[in-house]
Amino acid sequence: MIRRRFGMLVALLCTLAAGGVHAQAWPAKPVRVIIPWATGGSTDSLGRIIVQRLSETLGQPFVVENRAGAAGTIGHALAAKAAPDGYTMLIGTNSTFVMAPHLYKDLGYDNDKSLAPVMLIARSPQTIAVHPSVPVKTLREFVEFTRKRPGQVNFSSAGNGATSHMSTEMFRNVAKLEMVHIPYKGGGPSFLALLSGETALSFVDVITVLEQAKAGRVRVLAITSGQRSPLMPEVPTASEAGLPGFDTHTSFAVFMPAGTPREIVVRLNGALVKVLAEPAMRERLIQQGMEIVASSPEEFAAYQKRESEKWGRVVRENRITIE
Repeated sequence: MIRRRFGMLVALLCTLAAGGVHAQAWPAKPVRVIIPWATGGSTDSLGRIIVQRLSETLGQPFVVENRAGAAGTIGHALAAKAAPDGYTMLIGTNSTFVMAPHLYKDLGYDNDKSLAPVMLIARSPQTIAVHPSVPVKTLREFVEFTRKRPGQVNFSSAGNGATSHMSTEMFRNVAKLEMVHIPYKGGGPSFLALLSGETALSFVDVITVLEQAKAGRVRVLAITSGQRSPLMPEVPTASEAGLPGFDTHTSFAVFMPAGTPREIVVRLNGALVKVLAEPAMRERLIQQGMEIVASSPEEFAAYQKRESEKWGRVVRENRITIE
């Protein structure tokens, strides 16, 4: 019996040692990075900036694979079902990891059980933007304009259940507006629709709207954070513009498939912390309207729980469902 227990202990120690060696060697080959949104959107832009530095820092290619559709749930499902070997990474947004579970009857995966939180990278306030052809200069004017045209003014979003969609639904309900929703497969296509005049309004991340706003191709009426953006100091907050307490963000986060060795999750988190602490990287992200968070896995898990409860209430109170 003693000999048997000793053998079991040796086997366990060998397994743990092998896991440690595996983690120390990671990554030993290219890492697949799933971005569940189309190219050109804020998640794609941020993801590619970070992935490039990860590749340089860790010495292996981090290869982006865009899998857009269904408010990011297609890409999340792909990551959730991937092998937990450390070679699949997901960069997602709060629209998928805290909103989608309340919106879809069947995601095909359990968000909490299938994906291991690695880091909350950053948050970005959204802007309430309109096409220049819309004859308004302020958010109050837009509300008045739209109330006089119930069901005639449309808005674009990155897809059903996307942060831009949910935020606009909150805005529509608070302002008591009847608007037409036109969903696209990602923030990039949604913003292009606004730029072309296909849609009148869209909630757009600062990272996406900034340059086009400077060029006059889109008019920003308000920003959805509690304070003005240093990149657009002339733009009032939504509270200042007539929606007291209105505050929404797009949150960007990293996951790996559940069951990925803890050592690898910790090493990836550490590499991300190092990359995000670089002065050039921080300046680059701040200049694109980002609030850098760089959380631990535990801090991110707690944030995810709080946000899930918040948006769950919004979904229930507004009776929003997606088939």
